[in-house]
Amino acid sequence: MSKTLVIVESPAKARSIGRFLGKKFTVKASMGHVRDLPKSQFGVDVEHGFTPKYITIRGKGDIIKELRTAVKKADRVLLASDPDREGEAIAWHLQNVLEIDEDAPCRIEFNEITKQAVQNAIKSPRPIDHNRVNAQQARRILDRLVGYNLSPLLWRKVKKGLSAGRVQSVAVRLICDREEEILSFVPEEYWTLTGVFAARGKDPFEAKLFKIGDRKADVKSQEQMEEILKELKGVSYHVQKITRREKSRLPAPPFTTSSLQQEAYRKLNFTARKTMMVAQQLYEGLELGKEGPVGLVTYIRTDSTRVAASAQDEARAYVRQKFGAEYVPEKARQVAARGRAQDAHEAIRPTSVGREPEAVRPYLTGDQYKLYKLIWSRFVASQMSPAVIDTTSVDILGGRYIFRATGSVIRFPGFLQVYEESRDEETREEEGLLPELAEGEGLAVKSLTPKQHFTQPPPRYTDATLVRALEEKGIGRPSTYAPILETIIKRGYVVREKKHLHPTELGMVVVDLLKKHFPDIIDVEFTAQMEGSLDRVEEGEMDWVQVVRDFYGPFQDTLSRAEEEIGKVSVADEVTGEVCEQCGRHMVIKMGRYGKFLACPGFPECRNTRPLLEPTGVPCPRCGGDLVVRRSKKGRKFYGCSHYPDCDFVLWDEPAREKCPRCGQMMVIKKGRGNKAELQCINEECRYRLKQADNGGAGDEASREGVASGADLPAKTLPLVAREGRRRSRRVAETEQTGL
Repeated sequence: MSKTLVIVESPAKARSIGRFLGKKFTVKASMGHVRDLPKSQFGVDVEHGFTPKYITIRGKGDIIKELRTAVKKADRVLLASDPDREGEAIAWHLQNVLEIDEDAPCRIEFNEITKQAVQNAIKSPRPIDHNRVNAQQARRILDRLVGYNLSPLLWRKVKKGLSAGRVQSVAVRLICDREEEILSFVPEEYWTLTGVFAARGKDPFEAKLFKIGDRKADVKSQEQMEEILKELKGVSYHVQKITRREKSRLPAPPFTTSSLQQEAYRKLNFTARKTMMVAQQLYEGLELGKEGPVGLVTYIRTDSTRVAASAQDEARAYVRQKFGAEYVPEKARQVAARGRAQDAHEAIRPTSVGREPEAVRPYLTGDQYKLYKLIWSRFVASQMSPAVIDTTSVDILGGRYIFRATGSVIRFPGFLQVYEESRDEETREEEGLLPELAEGEGLAVKSLTPKQHFTQPPPRYTDATLVRALEEKGIGRPSTYAPILETIIKRGYVVREKKHLHPTELGMVVVDLLKKHFPDIIDVEFTAQMEGSLDRVEEGEMDWVQVVRDFYGPFQDTLSRAEEEIGKVSVADEVTGEVCEQCGRHMVIKMGRYGKFLACPGFPECRNTRPLLEPTGVPCPRCGGDLVVRRSKKGRKFYGCSHYPDCDFVLWDEPAREKCPRCGQMMVIKKGRGNKAELQCINEECRYRLKQADNGGAGDEASREGVASGADLPAKTLPLVAREGRRRSRRVAETEQTGL
């Protein structure tokens, strides 16, 4: 009996695929890449066509040995790594390591891990696509040329341990440029005027000053506003104009990698890395009881919004049966790919709409369920009819002043029955219903409320908005967004604070240096053009060696000049009033991989370090000490007692100064969508909640788990959701507070 060996990347993928294939197939996992450039050497022969030196990755020897044994027992070998450039490169390395014929049709690929997709792929194997391999190889070598030449320069000129990357440095530049915009921003004052009006026997409603005469209202000072209020005294008001119109609102397209990362961040508070980790689990396959391991979503690294006709037909049939024929558009909707999209794969969607999120929920973790529901809902909504919204605009005339009120009613919900896309900055005001009015109808003014405002600087990037900017500017590709974010934070160039990305002083210094001496490396357009060149290599239109050579020549010249021109750059440490208890020096603030910490400037003679305690102004409810801000080893912000280790009280949520008005216990700040916050009592028996305006408090990517420790508190003040118990809390306190 002939045997076929199928090699995939991961054991989870192997289990899922193995279930679809019979006894004639053996499925093995390579555990990702098996070869790469050496870490301890340059690994690229610049003099001989940039030939790479590949070596077996440490720890992969036993895996390769096992695969070679399996190859000898098989009559045919199929390489089924992911359907992208990196997957093609993995297949090519396996082909070389396992000594498979170069021209053999050994490569198969599928966009989803379902029985039909896998069986169809096995029927049509093809040779390795060397254009794809070369595009990935060119990217890897370009990154090596930059990293292994530029990073040592930074070590010599700035400080040891720094790194520079062809793409990561541009991402840091975007963040630093935005910070400079914010610092140089000069706020401008402006005023708004809100009136409350009412017609006889009808409910009052709000309207805002919209026009003064024939020009738009633009009130810049309190003096102008006072003049307006004087003129409006004793003025009579009436409805000047009523405009009614019907708006059709289209659903958002299915997810691409970028839009999935953005929406998961906004709706679920997932970082890009976490989103991709969970999405990979959904793609590779999960055990669904009697159904066995099943891939729940299609391939997760894509820039396309295209959907297969069969998937659209299934979704339309589901919507018709679930909601009715009026919720199904006449024609299936396809959204055109954006300008720089490769459009190599479908959009991210469920492999079967019939697997409703609630039906598979018992077999998924909480995070898997949340992300699957997001993907499923977005796809189903994308195939539904538009929502129809009736909007009404009422212009109210008083003297030469026109106030405008708007209201809207959803006449037909359409796709909104299933899903509504969120926004990065929730700025739009809710539009309510307006009473029935007629043109010319008189109105009484109940109140006129002036309000002072100041223009705001552009917001700092979040994970979501940075990913969107990278995509729009053509920097990186779907598989690189999450690693870029993690790298720039890990290297200490950027920190996350209250969900926003702030450049560190080190990040600003490095970006300024690169701007001056390596303008191409740090240039957004140059990096985007390089991505375009790699795309053309994949399409067979350019030679990868020429692409690398065209880059390396000018880069090497620039590197030589920079070595001579750049002097030693010092990043001054911030001196604090804290005294080192070992040598008496004033301690300085350092930036480590887990955030800021205090260190003795006498290093290496004195190696004393301490956590940097940022006070909250809130006393510890257990011992009366100060609650301070700390960071875990994973960068998560939490709040602990300054008397640690004598007191191990810990909170994940920001403590509030206010006490609970019902029971007198501590309250914490819970932040929700749209930057809206509420106070919540930590007493499980009380759970008092109080909505409040945005306080600008902390609210990073940490889970909202309430109090994480409470060993010595009375029963009524035990943690809100201390699901993992006190043992975990003490471990967190002991390892994370001293880990700095």
